[in-house]
Amino acid sequence: MDLGLKGLKAVLAGASRGIGRATAEVLAAEGCDVAVCARGKEGVDDAVTSLAGKGVKAIGEAVDMANGEALTGWITSAANDLGGCDIFISFASAGGGPANEETWKANFELDVMGTWRGVQASVPFLEKSDSGSIVAVSTTAALEDFMGPGSYNSMKAAVINYASNASQALAPKGIRVNTVSPGPIFIDGGAWDFIKNNMPDVYNGTMSQVPMGRFGTGEEVANAIAFIASPACKFMTGTNVVIDGGITKRVQY
Repeated sequence: MDLGLKGLKAVLAGASRGIGRATAEVLAAEGCDVAVCARGKEGVDDAVTSLAGKGVKAIGEAVDMANGEALTGWITSAANDLGGCDIFISFASAGGGPANEETWKANFELDVMGTWRGVQASVPFLEKSDSGSIVAVSTTAALEDFMGPGSYNSMKAAVINYASNASQALAPKGIRVNTVSPGPIFIDGGAWDFIKNNMPDVYNGTMSQVPMGRFGTGEEVANAIAFIASPACKFMTGTNVVIDGGITKRVQY
């Protein structure tokens, strides 16, 4: 299937590693010019080198996405450097952690406000595109009880709600908005790698709840994101796509 991504321009916030990096690699392999940002310069530089090796235009910059002015400024400059923006994807997250006031503030500022700011900055470019598409990344922890009443779960639930409402507001402008909610995804050096090595009971207990008997990979989520963001999926908007190996048990209507 031709996803229609060749020649499109994608701006990815928080994409130097993990699912974000995997998504950038898939988009570039499909012929999409890509801009990426993340906090660490070394990771961004490595990503840009790899992406450019696929024969597309690839740019990147180290950006603290919790800094609203820095994030929106980068999105604007990245879209201008690429010659436009057809796809905006936000991977912004402060991650999980102990339930205290600081983690609540961090998740609100990065997961919720980072997503909102990214959308606000990208819309002026997306509405000029014939394939305007936004994908926000949430988590299955936002859908069912998981490790208690934490800020990560709650703020990612807010991202789903925001994206759903944004899809209604932006559809008349020709911009689609969807959310992807991955379940447990194993990334070398990522959260589940840490849990495996430091909290094996949590790791094994979670694994036992996945009917497929394994964790997912970044590439599996990236492939889905690329399809959802692409012109091949042009009638989908306001949808939250769960990619979790069956760990969530609710019936999805």
